[in-house]
Amino acid sequence: MKLSIVVPVYNEENTIEEILRRVDSAIIETVAEREIIVVDDFSTDGTRIKLEGLARSRKDLKVLYHDKNRGKGAALRTGFMALTGDLVVIQDADLEYDPSEYGKLLGPIVDGIADVVYGSRFLGSPQGSIYFWHYRANKLLTLLSNTMNNINLTDMETCYKVFKSEVLRELTFRSNRFGFEPEFTAKITRRKHRIYEIPISYYGRTYKEGKKIGWRDGILAVFYIIWYRFFN
Repeated sequence: MKLSIVVPVYNEENTIEEILRRVDSAIIETVAEREIIVVDDFSTDGTRIKLEGLARSRKDLKVLYHDKNRGKGAALRTGFMALTGDLVVIQDADLEYDPSEYGKLLGPIVDGIADVVYGSRFLGSPQGSIYFWHYRANKLLTLLSNTMNNINLTDMETCYKVFKSEVLRELTFRSNRFGFEPEFTAKITRRKHRIYEIPISYYGRTYKEGKKIGWRDGILAVFYIIWYRFFN
């Protein structure tokens, strides 16, 4: 099997080289081949220059560029259109999530018991600092999503979503920013895909370190959860 790792990037000059190094170091015994697709969402720091240099020296790295900042959801859509793998991992470009856990995330799919796997930050694995209100907002949004979609996740907003690439052939995504998370969840639930959760470690960063999601995204997420459940 071939694994496609999709990495949306926006102004991650300080972490992009390290996260790609960690992706390279991830040991995944169940896949024979992998590709890394980085989508730069019109970074304005030195990220794009670093990516241009990396792309010239690596055959397994595909870098795509947006001509304006469109948001994480839009970057993921661009990456999805370019992938060629059998399995897909979404990887943020910061250092909050650990690529060494790919193997256990892929496990339920490889074993034939899941189509989609969520990596949950709230199932007991090591966790770095996370803002109190972010934690509460995540819990409330997950509860609302569970209620609307009749599922029982613990971490709907997690970055780590792993799935069969055939899932993408059935779905069209529209959210440009962080609304991708509730949209993805609503649409795979409606399609009756088998969902599994795996505990993951999490190393939360601060706004000073580059964290981007804010309270406005939380309010919009409530709208998206309801919209994608009933109207789209």
